[in-house]
Amino acid sequence: MELGEGRFQATERTSGPWDPKHQHAGPPSALLLRELERMASDLVIARITVEILGPVPIGELVVTTTVERPGRSVELLAATLSADGRDVMRARAWRVRPSPVGTETGEPVALPEAEDVPPRQLGEAFGYAHAVEWRWARGGWLDRGPAAVWTRMRIPLVEGEAPSPRQRVLVVADSGNGVSNVLDWGRYLFINTDLTVHFVREPVGEWVLLDAQTQLAEGGAGLASSVLSDRTGPVARGAQALFVAPR
Repeated sequence: MELGEGRFQATERTSGPWDPKHQHAGPPSALLLRELERMASDLVIARITVEILGPVPIGELVVTTTVERPGRSVELLAATLSADGRDVMRARAWRVRPSPVGTETGEPVALPEAEDVPPRQLGEAFGYAHAVEWRWARGGWLDRGPAAVWTRMRIPLVEGEAPSPRQRVLVVADSGNGVSNVLDWGRYLFINTDLTVHFVREPVGEWVLLDAQTQLAEGGAGLASSVLSDRTGPVARGAQALFVAPR
């Protein structure tokens, strides 16, 4: 819910899988992108990186934006998300002049007919999972390994407002480590510290395909990487660095 210029109230529909008091990072990442998109320009967003500085509470949020590097062909934007007087997320996005040429980007993937709902093992309070429609093309909620799932937002990011195509992508891009999990949800944490999404073009329609895989290295770190598509083919690539630890 929008409370005023740059001020928002989060709802329980944003709660994540690790703690019901904290948001899944997808909705607040998309909120940062929304505020950056509202900064008028003829340029298009080519990349956004969100740094997750700490848990995002389900409460009142404040977003501030600035232009860090202005330009006619490329510019760098920045946004900060604050809660209770502290910064919880920071984002930077490059906007570029639209490309005058294009190439083929890949083949579309079929949309399954059957909807799948989150299992009880992931928690009834996992509000975010119930705010998105899920249709698995490969894998499943409790399956481990690479997976692909079609997604569609059930409710708007901001009440009374249709989300932009790029906002739809950001809402689900942060789920790459979840859908392609390689560890037991009950025994391990695998939480991302950031999210980077590179866009190749503007998405079309309500459906976003998240095709993801997770890699872990003992003594190192984790990486979840994904390809995000609309019903005509790929539109973006995502990446998340993972903190992995026993519960």
